[in-house]
Amino acid sequence: METHRYLHRESCYTGPHELYFKKLSNQKKHIMEKNGNNRKLRVCVATCNRADYSKLAPIMFGIKTEPEFFELDVVVLGSHLIDDYGNTYRMIEQDDFDINTRLHTIVRGEDEAAMVESVGLALVKLPDVLNRLKPDIMIVHGDRFDALALATSAALMNIRILHIEGGEVSGTIDDSIRHAITKLAHYHVCCTRSAEQHLISMCEDHDRILLAGCPSYDKLLSAKNKDYMSIIRMWLGDDVKCKDYIVALQHPVTTDIKHSIKMFELTLDALISFNKRTLVLFPNIDAGSKEMVRVMRKKGIEHHPNFRAVKHVPFDQFIQLVAHAGCMIGNSSCGVREVGAFGTPVINLGTRQIGRETGENVLHVRDADTQDKILQALHLQFGKQYPCSKIYGDGNAVPRILKFLKSIDLQEPLQKKFCFPPVKESISQDIDHILETLSALAVDLGGTNLRVAIVSMKGEIVKKYTQFNPKTYEERINLILQMCVEAATEAVKLNCRILGVGISTGGRVNPQEGIVLHSTKLIQEWNSVDLRTPLSDTLHLPVWVDNDGNCAAMAERKFGQGKGQENFVTLITGTGIGGGIIHQHELIHGSSFCAAELGHLVVSLDGPDCSCGSHGCIEAYASGMALQREAKKLHDEDLLLVEGMSVPKDEAVGALHLIQAAKLGNAKAQSILRTAGTALGLGVVNILHTMNPSLVILSGVLASHYIHIVKDVIRQQALSSVQDVDVVVSDLADPALLGAASMVLDYTTRRIH
Repeated sequence: METHRYLHRESCYTGPHELYFKKLSNQKKHIMEKNGNNRKLRVCVATCNRADYSKLAPIMFGIKTEPEFFELDVVVLGSHLIDDYGNTYRMIEQDDFDINTRLHTIVRGEDEAAMVESVGLALVKLPDVLNRLKPDIMIVHGDRFDALALATSAALMNIRILHIEGGEVSGTIDDSIRHAITKLAHYHVCCTRSAEQHLISMCEDHDRILLAGCPSYDKLLSAKNKDYMSIIRMWLGDDVKCKDYIVALQHPVTTDIKHSIKMFELTLDALISFNKRTLVLFPNIDAGSKEMVRVMRKKGIEHHPNFRAVKHVPFDQFIQLVAHAGCMIGNSSCGVREVGAFGTPVINLGTRQIGRETGENVLHVRDADTQDKILQALHLQFGKQYPCSKIYGDGNAVPRILKFLKSIDLQEPLQKKFCFPPVKESISQDIDHILETLSALAVDLGGTNLRVAIVSMKGEIVKKYTQFNPKTYEERINLILQMCVEAATEAVKLNCRILGVGISTGGRVNPQEGIVLHSTKLIQEWNSVDLRTPLSDTLHLPVWVDNDGNCAAMAERKFGQGKGQENFVTLITGTGIGGGIIHQHELIHGSSFCAAELGHLVVSLDGPDCSCGSHGCIEAYASGMALQREAKKLHDEDLLLVEGMSVPKDEAVGALHLIQAAKLGNAKAQSILRTAGTALGLGVVNILHTMNPSLVILSGVLASHYIHIVKDVIRQQALSSVQDVDVVVSDLADPALLGAASMVLDYTTRRIH
């Protein structure tokens, strides 16, 4: 029965995971190429104290042996750099690792406030280090407050985090810190099957969890063959025999400092009474450690003939000491984790490791009022030999971790995805939950048509209404009111709650007042028109008004290719040429609401007349009206139509006929389109040199016909510093309507809680 139990423990690290690593090996070449020409993975290992270095050092040695895959940066901070705790950074140097950065982050005081201040000091210093090193991934171990500072800094600076030993349960504030680091980390290396299940229960992505075992076990399981007696004599004296001494390591419990100090005092009393040679290691730097050291000195431990009190023992030597001890006592995780690999008896004191998985070599003393209970435990455990336990590893953790590191795809999105379990939707009787879809009424006043639409929060056009745009002000305003009232009434039947009205119109608009200041020639009797007041009075809804070019830019910002872009420009290529400018996520209106009149950028001093009264504007070359003008000229001269093409007598010649002729090989039509596209391209070059956007979006019916010519002009005419700008065709079907809706949705939803 016992044999079966140990075989089961060992099997945790074989089976499905071996198949997993075989798959990783097959994918490795592909992923390295995807990460950029076999670029090495830059790994930053940050170590804070002697304990975490014992787990991180095997990984660091592994990374160092594969320089073709990895670059290693070592950052040392925390108690490593404090004399009272042994200046343990020296063992890192003795292991022949180059320390890139030393950070003094410990605020002395050894109380709760000092721990908080130490985290704050680390958070202040780490950003400069990480900015300088620029690692691809940071490896963080365990559950110390220093590690929390490391993980917080890396996460906020968009550096991927690999967390070692997540998912475990101990019993103090360390649990909270460990789980907090888990939520910040992108990848997880755990030591036991239970820890793996805990991580999955915490909604971590199973594909980013590796059950590898504890890295320190790679060294532990080959440690017993060394010359251990010389090490025992060096630390405990020449007269000490194997299995006839005790190793004591006890730390404060930060959630109950007074009780942990009392427990330490009782432990020392019991050890004095037990009368065996004992190696006592100083506690860690947690709150309460100073009081524990005072207890040691009060009892004369440093001068007692049976005791050797030391600040630090190198890990290789510490392994030999615990492997051949008669017993280990205290509350260190080492006692319940690493020591099990040797079957050494352990007495675990108090609650610091209460939740850990342990082998049968561990005897727990949860509480004690006197030394008697601890003394009795010493009599029960001392000198026994238990079966070796592999709960925490099988000695092959590091190869697994290195394969896991090689499998990381740096092209994958940095943002974590949490795997939440399915939650049954609650049936709410709140009217806001069971009725309406939040929506906007969008109005588009074009040169030909007047359109009204109900637009949902997701940019879906729920219903659209279209009428010809009347020629007079009275007819037009009445039709707008009529269509909006009809749409608002229909919205109730469609379970849409209308939050407001957004209007897109040609011309110059004062959006602050909701007034059309000056319209284009395409919309007559439309100067100095107050659109906000009549609509707001009729519908009892807030109303927003803006120029159609600006609306197109806002549509791209909320629903299109401008989403998430800080600086971009939208150009509309339709009947006229318009546009909108987004700078630092905000729409630019200009001092007199005339910004982004991009159609009237002059690209030729002697070009054709423009509807604005000038000549040589982009609109005079590249607008639908300009192409229609050129098409009519060709048609009047019988130079437009080619084989396979005809224009019905009752149909006016327009831009689309010119485009069709060009596609069918009409050289003159092709030349006209090339000139129009060049004019537009020169305008875009001027925009690039003026605004330096990261993206240019061509919108409207003519955009797809101009895109390649515009890109050619940019390559030929633009400064090299702006030639890499992205120029794309909009994928929005109704940018004017969506932009009008976005004014409503962006503004009103900020005020609904």
